[in-house]
Amino acid sequence: MSISTPSGVYPDPATTPGKHHILHEDRPVCILGLGLIGGSIMRDVQARGRRVFGWDRTQSTVTNIIDDGFDASNDCSAVLERAEDEDALVVIATPMSAVGTMLDRVVEHAPTCGITDVVSVKQAVIREVRARGMHDRFVGGHPMSGTSHNGWEASQTGLFTGAPWVVTFDNAPTNDGDGGRWLREWMSVVNLAYDVGAEVVPARAQSHDAAVARISHLPHVLADALAVAGDSGGALALSLAAGSFRDGTRVASSDPELTEAMCENNVKEVLRAIEEVQTMLDEARESLRATPPSVAELADAGHRSRIRYEARTGKRPVLRLHPGDAGWVDQLKQAENLGARIEVF
Repeated sequence: MSISTPSGVYPDPATTPGKHHILHEDRPVCILGLGLIGGSIMRDVQARGRRVFGWDRTQSTVTNIIDDGFDASNDCSAVLERAEDEDALVVIATPMSAVGTMLDRVVEHAPTCGITDVVSVKQAVIREVRARGMHDRFVGGHPMSGTSHNGWEASQTGLFTGAPWVVTFDNAPTNDGDGGRWLREWMSVVNLAYDVGAEVVPARAQSHDAAVARISHLPHVLADALAVAGDSGGALALSLAAGSFRDGTRVASSDPELTEAMCENNVKEVLRAIEEVQTMLDEARESLRATPPSVAELADAGHRSRIRYEARTGKRPVLRLHPGDAGWVDQLKQAENLGARIEVF
């Protein structure tokens, strides 16, 4: 095992096929839901030369996808039966509200396929998976990349290049050498992330949800509140709004259902984050009421935190491991604690 901070340029997995792959992966990929994320995965996987096909519920969307040169259908049963016949990795790329339905369809039509997902919460998905006894063939995933737009029209190649892609390991075997089926699926999910140019960051579901509550879900809530506050200032305020307001409210332009799905399926962690921010704002309010007024404490703390974030951007620690070796799950836990990306061989 070795842990290091990159001092040079690592080969980009999007342009160096197989560099960090555990195995040569020619397994087909079946994507359920071909919006921004699912569609972008389809584009990158096909560009890599792997077979990929998928389902979307809307016939007009499917027609556009086919016209763009991709393999899609709005017949979910047929798509999953094909996935079963071809031993495809099934990627659930629907909203959280549809995950249970998708899993039921997988149970019925693709009973032996490996499964992953790209939903922005992980504990809620794992509960649905375990309720159906599918945990030995499920590995959760979450690419930390996107835009404020959605739908197939918003999908693009290269969306995930250099982005962190969380791969969960809650279902990892407790004893080294056990869980061969799950390990195969875990490797396939890691390889999928590599194929689209992402950096794999391992995390268990609870740790993931606690982290994204602070850096993804809370920012959506704050952006919405800031957008309302600015709008409440009237026409002059909106005419004067510039960079800080634009950047601070960018994600408020997302579909409101996205924010609702993220926060309402991660309530405990989002509430904890909101309460911490509320405490800081309360303290800042009281400091401004004092004589002389001051916001120095919050401004200084925020500045230091932003500097730490900037110093880490694009410079995640790296942990190299061999899946299945003695102690490799402990290495995943260490990577989780460090926020490290992993390279697997």
